[in-house]
Amino acid sequence: MQHHPTNNRRNFMYYYAAPMEGLTDRVWRQAHQKWFGPAGAADRYYAPFLSPPENRVLIRKKMAELAPEANPGAPVIPQLLAKDGELAAWMIGELRKMGYTEVNLNLGCPAGTVTAKGKGSGMLRDPARLDAFLDAVFSHAAGPISVKTRLGVNAPEEFAAILDIYNRYPICELTIHPRVMRQLYRGQADRNAFAAALPACTMPVCYNGDVTTAADLHALEAQFPALSGIMVGRGLIADPALLRRARGGAAASRKELRGYLDDLYHGYTELFGSAGCAVSRMKAHWFYLIHDFAGSDKLEKQLRKAREPWEYEVLVNQIFTLPLV
Repeated sequence: MQHHPTNNRRNFMYYYAAPMEGLTDRVWRQAHQKWFGPAGAADRYYAPFLSPPENRVLIRKKMAELAPEANPGAPVIPQLLAKDGELAAWMIGELRKMGYTEVNLNLGCPAGTVTAKGKGSGMLRDPARLDAFLDAVFSHAAGPISVKTRLGVNAPEEFAAILDIYNRYPICELTIHPRVMRQLYRGQADRNAFAAALPACTMPVCYNGDVTTAADLHALEAQFPALSGIMVGRGLIADPALLRRARGGAAASRKELRGYLDDLYHGYTELFGSAGCAVSRMKAHWFYLIHDFAGSDKLEKQLRKAREPWEYEVLVNQIFTLPLV
């Protein structure tokens, strides 16, 4: 399994696809590369988080998501959500056996169900516990380990103490989403706080947060040329050709969007063994994508209510009669 991006474009910034639960799974990773790669593919795709099982028995169905044969193409980086450092280190070892080189630690997820258990950005509440967790991980696991983090729980000022801890460990790359846990995805990413923290980081740093246009990517590259990468999440679901546009290529065509969305729908139907379940997953994608179509408000409301596969299919046909924005 490749670790480092392997393209040889101009002096460029690496672009990564963020891990997004329910969106950036293997069905999406394959459809995205098929329809928008190689010019629009991410240099790395970060997989949605896995939680290591406390009994250390892997569930085949969950691990199928990361099977190397199901993930050809650009490098995939698995992500772990854990609070037990030794357990996380064991899981990193299992992922290395599958051929993965880098593994990412999720210290950024702000979801209440995650943070209530002291995981994700909930780990940032207690710097001593964070330090003990990282100490256990790096003491028991070898090889490249990266971290995705927020600035803190309540205020960006918390990050200085958190970064002091990160700087003690050989983190191969630190992805910073400059919001605090309590914000969830509200408000704006705090680029001033990010800029203030950057000089104190001793490891390569990747930026993540509110990157929705090619202009956003270019502005970040200009402001922070020393970044090791820029990670894009919701912006890439809303515009699957975003990275191609940032590299000077074309916007998504109607034919590409149709093929991409059909592949997602059929891929999810096969994965779940149910077109009804696929409709539910597709609605998560359409939540972002619908805004690519002009005058889609009425159909968007109908799509949100659709339950049956035939309803979904009819509505998608209607959406594709609308002009692209």
